[in-house]
Amino acid sequence: MAETGSKVKSLGLLEVIAIGIGGMVGGGIFAVLGLAASSAHGGTPVAFMLAGIVALLTSYSYAKLSTAYPSRGGTVEFLGQAFGTGLFTGGMNVLLLLSYVVMLSLYSYAFGSYGATFLAKNMQVIGKHLLISGVIVFFTLLNIIGAKAVGKAEKWIVLLKLSILIFFIFVGFKSINTAYLSPATWTSPAKLIAGGMIIFLAYEGFELIANTAEDIKNPNKNLPLAYYISIIFVILLYVMVSLVAVGNLPIAKLVVAKDYALAEAAKPFLGQAGFILIAFAALLSTSSAVNATLYGSTRISYIIAKEGELPRFLEDKIWNRPIEGLLITSLLTLLIANLFDLSSISLMGSAGFLIVFAMVNTANFKLHKKTKSNKWISLLGMLTCFSALTLLVRAEVINPLKITFLVGMIVVSFAVESIYRALTGREIKIKYRSIRHPVS
Repeated sequence: MAETGSKVKSLGLLEVIAIGIGGMVGGGIFAVLGLAASSAHGGTPVAFMLAGIVALLTSYSYAKLSTAYPSRGGTVEFLGQAFGTGLFTGGMNVLLLLSYVVMLSLYSYAFGSYGATFLAKNMQVIGKHLLISGVIVFFTLLNIIGAKAVGKAEKWIVLLKLSILIFFIFVGFKSINTAYLSPATWTSPAKLIAGGMIIFLAYEGFELIANTAEDIKNPNKNLPLAYYISIIFVILLYVMVSLVAVGNLPIAKLVVAKDYALAEAAKPFLGQAGFILIAFAALLSTSSAVNATLYGSTRISYIIAKEGELPRFLEDKIWNRPIEGLLITSLLTLLIANLFDLSSISLMGSAGFLIVFAMVNTANFKLHKKTKSNKWISLLGMLTCFSALTLLVRAEVINPLKITFLVGMIVVSFAVESIYRALTGREIKIKYRSIRHPVS
């Protein structure tokens, strides 16, 4: 591959903004609205706004690091630049990879939940698990064969789901019952913030912008704009969607239907046709998110393996694709999506990304002279991520099994890295600046 300096910059600002929005508005809003409502009640729109503010603060570090260290390695690159090639960086990279597996599980779970609503009552439980497994297996096979057609259709899928969500807002806004949104219906500040943080993973997709740094025109200007514009747009979108949802349906009904809450919220003003429309959008959105995340996470496993932090066989390619990493990712997703409930999956995913983003903020704080950054903004981002994580864990302390799963995910990340290094003695062989995607 040609060096970055000789490459033709092919992406404009609007295209990269679209990548950021598409990454965030994957299947997240369809999957986690009910969870946020369960915790924040009438304050759900505020919970979404708070989660968005955490993402916006973190995007400052991403913008600065992306312009200073342009690489398709993204987060992997930034952690390596700041913390070197030791156990800590390796463990964080494995945690990042596991967090993507959890995201895949969330999308697959949401696909199964929305799809099961079209089945007979006595078939919904088994049908949900069949749909969860089916969507994972289907897109795994599609990625093995080659998913170019789906990739080309992705921008139209993003446009369609945005159109449906905007239609949902436009029609439902007129029938909002303000009593459902009154501050009297909000939960305590701690629970409200926790409600925002448990659905934080609905914002994580903005980091995909980092992977475009080598290809964007005028990166010093356009990269920061792409981060900030896409996140602010998605904050407004999520706040308005949750405002309409909570304003049209009593919290008790949203909680009962939490696995498919957004479709249920369309019933009061669009009837059964609205339920079907939103459920269709959810199926389309979550399935395309499964495909895109499978593609991306497989390449992350390739990059990390290439650096020496995962087994060498994950570098091997069949038909020019890293098949082993894809199969391992899919198998882990099948297990998590079928064995855990929505709340546990969302807790693990949100906490995983909050930890990773806290470390990215720390990386920019450490490298602020090289990235020409205001270190206090990065410090604020780091403290905000850790504070959000603390509140999230405190809110779930009554569910020790969930906390055990979360701690287990973190311990496994560093244990795998530690054991692998002890057994193989393998170290990183290439410079971080030379990381590139194996498949363009």
